[in-house]
Amino acid sequence: MPYQNIRGVNINYEVIGGSGPWVALITGGRRGYAEFIPFAHKIAAKGFRVVLHDRRNTGASDVLIEGEEGEEELWADDLVLLLKHLDALPAFVGGTSSGARLSMLVYLRHREAVKALMLMRVTGGAFAAGRLPDMYYGQFIRAAEQGGMAAVCATEQYQERIKANPANRDRLMAMDPKQYIAVMKHWLDIFQQGPRAPVLGMTEEALRSIKVPTIVIPGNDKTHDSSNGIAAAGLIEGSVLHRLPIADLDEPLIPFTDWAPYEAEMATVLCDFMRGVDKK
Repeated sequence: MPYQNIRGVNINYEVIGGSGPWVALITGGRRGYAEFIPFAHKIAAKGFRVVLHDRRNTGASDVLIEGEEGEEELWADDLVLLLKHLDALPAFVGGTSSGARLSMLVYLRHREAVKALMLMRVTGGAFAAGRLPDMYYGQFIRAAEQGGMAAVCATEQYQERIKANPANRDRLMAMDPKQYIAVMKHWLDIFQQGPRAPVLGMTEEALRSIKVPTIVIPGNDKTHDSSNGIAAAGLIEGSVLHRLPIADLDEPLIPFTDWAPYEAEMATVLCDFMRGVDKK
């Protein structure tokens, strides 16, 4: 698992596959890329090179809580610089949940870098809008307010990041809690801007402005209700909608790992889609 320094942050990444068109796949939430490894191998086996990476502040990459732009905007620019380092541009870009949203943001900020978009488990709707701000930011702001950076480091998510990259603890403990809180509140404010549906934080105008080939595979839980994926596909001109043989469930969040039985189908569908794009 090599690291590449991107704008002062060591980004943990992996390339799966030795030849073929480049594909960047992005996991959801604030999770590292490990859950995508089996899926990436299925795509690589069909003749593609898949780039997986831990976004800054996730997985084994460095934690750096600073930036005037939103966290997801920072991620978008980081990914394009990583792909440039790998001489992998333009690339197919896709992901699940927040990774799908990030894929769209990569296109909107760096259109020349994206050959096509592959959007899985699109996030949107009132349930997601009510749940995710606290999951991503609110709980950590409260921890810092109540117990400083030691309390932040003690949370489950940061414990995972420290275990994967022990130097992250020193970086966090060196922060002034007031500065940490200020940045996290700033990112929270940015995260809460914009529409709630069909894509959290993404305007209909932005969705209609997507002009690269796009495929959408809707989710099936309350955070990734299929109606949002279907609606997003309807707003992206010329997009392909592929529905898996699954029904929506009354569950807050179904882990991507629970989709393992559908990975082979998704890999086939996405690879056929990418080959079709390359033939045009």
